[in-house]
Amino acid sequence: MQKNERIAILDKDKCQPKSCNYLCRNLCPGVRMGEKTIVVQQPSIYPVIDEKLCTGCGICQNRCPQKAISIINIGMELEFPLHQYGKNQFRLFSLPTVEKGFITGVIGRNGTGKTTAINILSGNLIPNLGDYSQKGDMRKVLEYFSGKALYNHFEGLSNKKVKVAYKIQMVEKIPSIYKKTVGELLDGITGDSKEKEKVIEELELALLLGKTPEQLSGGELQRVAIASTLLKDAGLYFFDEYTTFLDIRQRFRIAKILRGKINQKNSMLLIEHDLAILDYISDFVQVFFGQKGGYGVCSNKKTTKKGINEFLDGFLKEENIRIRTYSIIFTGTQEKVVTKNQEYFSYPSFTKRLGEFRLMVKEGQVKKGEVIGVLGPNAIGKTTFIKTLAGIEKADDKTLSLNLKVSYKSQYIELPEDRTVKDLFMEKDIDQEILGLELKRQLELEQLYEQKISELSGGELQKVAVAYCLAKTADIYLIDEPSAFLDVEQRLAISTAIKNVIIRTEKCAFVVDHDLLMLDYISDRVLLFDGVCGKQGTAEKIADVQEAFNMFLSTEELTFRQDPQTKRPRANKQDSQKDKEQKKENKYYYTM
Repeated sequence: MQKNERIAILDKDKCQPKSCNYLCRNLCPGVRMGEKTIVVQQPSIYPVIDEKLCTGCGICQNRCPQKAISIINIGMELEFPLHQYGKNQFRLFSLPTVEKGFITGVIGRNGTGKTTAINILSGNLIPNLGDYSQKGDMRKVLEYFSGKALYNHFEGLSNKKVKVAYKIQMVEKIPSIYKKTVGELLDGITGDSKEKEKVIEELELALLLGKTPEQLSGGELQRVAIASTLLKDAGLYFFDEYTTFLDIRQRFRIAKILRGKINQKNSMLLIEHDLAILDYISDFVQVFFGQKGGYGVCSNKKTTKKGINEFLDGFLKEENIRIRTYSIIFTGTQEKVVTKNQEYFSYPSFTKRLGEFRLMVKEGQVKKGEVIGVLGPNAIGKTTFIKTLAGIEKADDKTLSLNLKVSYKSQYIELPEDRTVKDLFMEKDIDQEILGLELKRQLELEQLYEQKISELSGGELQKVAVAYCLAKTADIYLIDEPSAFLDVEQRLAISTAIKNVIIRTEKCAFVVDHDLLMLDYISDRVLLFDGVCGKQGTAEKIADVQEAFNMFLSTEELTFRQDPQTKRPRANKQDSQKDKEQKKENKYYYTM
């Protein structure tokens, strides 16, 4: 592929040629001059764009009423695709590498080919080397990789000498695939019985063994999927977003388990959007870049620090490519001093009992224009607290009369599925100024406007739900787990949107999440929850970020230092010199 060659992408899920009567073809300057730049090849109803004839004028992309066309100027030299799904469809140009004895972390925007790459490396998908008219041929793949780092891997896949274990991304699909009990699922995996007992204990699965997958929560399904992957005897382990549905405590505990699985005979590839986890567990990092749904390229292997920092900076030095027009910079603890002094509202101490669980909340005061991060494990009372503030639940011993209008984004999103996104944002209590200034462009909402809520992906639905909450006219914004299903850039975009809306409106927000870096990025102060999960929880008094994080991390025996370049909190490797030094000084969070 030559430099500056264009890629044309047609999203067939959005394209409605009968309703627009092929407006793209009718407006194309090339077609008007007699060229076959855009044609319709029967029996298909969809237009086909010739990338060699396309001049990149952008008329079809800009005028398409369904926003179904993307014309991408790559601006860099690339060989032919390693895999392409079809004409005017997504193409992947390169793969991450794997090395025995190490964990390679993979980071990048959603829709740039990370899961496709894992499917290729695991042998679930044989790449077609850009010839989408033919099925992939392993002989051609071996010829292509001859003399390259991945040749031995694909040769091992071909002769079945390489054993792989793959933890899928969409664990919520497991109930539709597997109907027997968890115990029967794990018993079906051959291996050492003591190892099986150990994994069941470490992942707290004993009480789940008699249940079927359809009886499990998202977090329980995730732990079962992790266990079934770990119990397999493999040379290469793949984990595609293992932190989804898991709380902070579980994420780091499982990271330690995964770390302990690696030896000189195996390796692991980990796709992850939680930067703190990626930092903690990875030996190396490779960055995926490109355009969502258009194309994907994998960077060279980098050290964990360098890879994450270059991703946040938006510029990959060795590749000499800018992947983002802006850099992401965190606010260091030293600069994160709350200057907001005007009290906005306060809530009294109260208790709330739900079955056998009891929540105790200490009184709190919130300041004008403040974002309060809510930190703690699952089943400790965070959502119950938020619902009580929202008026959905009632305190047992107090009447909370806040006299403030609440906008609430629940953990499990419920929006009218038969309505379009545009209809949702045309409701009368939507602040159109806030929507236009802080949300529409920043969260890329307009390209979703014509889609029904039922047609949105998990990440798209999350963005719409958070924007819908923030766009409402309210006094308090309560947002429960906004990072779920979002990639790193989307998480930080959501965080920035929340901060900007609160600053502009001079209101306040409580944000519950399990991504430590996101909470660090967004929070002015933190409300820490502690206790015994599922039995008793306590909401402490709102504290400054460093105090709350230090208290939480000390209970988990984890330490973080500050990266001097990005000012992000970096997880120290367990038992490293820095880890030991900070524990000795009782500084678990955020030192230089």
